[in-house]
Amino acid sequence: MHLGQFAASGVGLLCIEMTNVEPIGRITPHCMGLYSDDNESALRQVVHFCKEISDTPIALQLAHAGRKASSTRPWEGRKPILPANGGWQTVAPSAIAFHDTAPAPRELSSAEIAAIVKNFSDAAHRAERIGIDAIELHAAHGYLLHQFLSPISNLRTDGYGGSLDNRMRFILEVFEATRSAWPSNKPLGIRLSATDWIHGGWDIDQSIVLCNLLRESGCDWIDVSSGGLAPDQVVPIGPGYQVPLSERIRQETGLATIAVGMITEPRQAEIILSQGKADMVALARGMLYNPRWVWHAADELGARAEYPIRYQRCRPSQRDDVFGERDTEPTS
Repeated sequence: MHLGQFAASGVGLLCIEMTNVEPIGRITPHCMGLYSDDNESALRQVVHFCKEISDTPIALQLAHAGRKASSTRPWEGRKPILPANGGWQTVAPSAIAFHDTAPAPRELSSAEIAAIVKNFSDAAHRAERIGIDAIELHAAHGYLLHQFLSPISNLRTDGYGGSLDNRMRFILEVFEATRSAWPSNKPLGIRLSATDWIHGGWDIDQSIVLCNLLRESGCDWIDVSSGGLAPDQVVPIGPGYQVPLSERIRQETGLATIAVGMITEPRQAEIILSQGKADMVALARGMLYNPRWVWHAADELGARAEYPIRYQRCRPSQRDDVFGERDTEPTS
């Protein structure tokens, strides 16, 4: 139901969000993964259902939660679940807890880092087999890829920590392994927290350096978000507050960008695109609130959205049915 309604909504791309590459990478025990044959079989059914009802291309977001894993669901307070209560030992670049009351993660060894890189590429192979059209790696919101980037969460002294080049090493290895596993004719992008909103943390200048390297490795877009790494962030929240980050990355790297964050109104989204601040706009909460957002935006902006054939008679501009006969009977 959840994905099907969006597949039939007229969107240009449907992205299945955080899908984890190993069991301990899940945020909660209820989160989705793509690391086993059972995962693959179950998700294949959902993807095929969506493709039967719509031509909407489907992207999949591959991720690992790192130290933010093993917690309760948002409506249950995001509380840590200890191994004794059905949770698991979390892992991270360094043994630094997400907050004061969270258990410390275990620092990953070099061999474990290599295994996670392979998990991403294996998940990409599975995504290809089930018919996914695009992949987005999740390097935002304080999850594992982001944890390696930020000097706040990464205090390693080996080749994966310290200098900017070292802190970027893991995400570049993951990207290159995924790009090699993913068909060359299918797009691969990254969701990035462009800044931690914390002094001394990951910031937009470092993001520009990373994005230029990603472009050279074949990255197709940057989904520009921010924050999520630590509780002491100070985020200037307001309508479109992350759009300037998207605009700068787009201008300074030449990469296509997706703007996100408190973009709720059709004309607001259209201005972002028409002024060259992003190439695409992504909506999450807005679409959850109104799964018909695209239809309504098209009517407001004088455009035409894709409607399922069975729904075309509901369009305000087409009160006659699709065969040119006045509809006098209620539809079932």
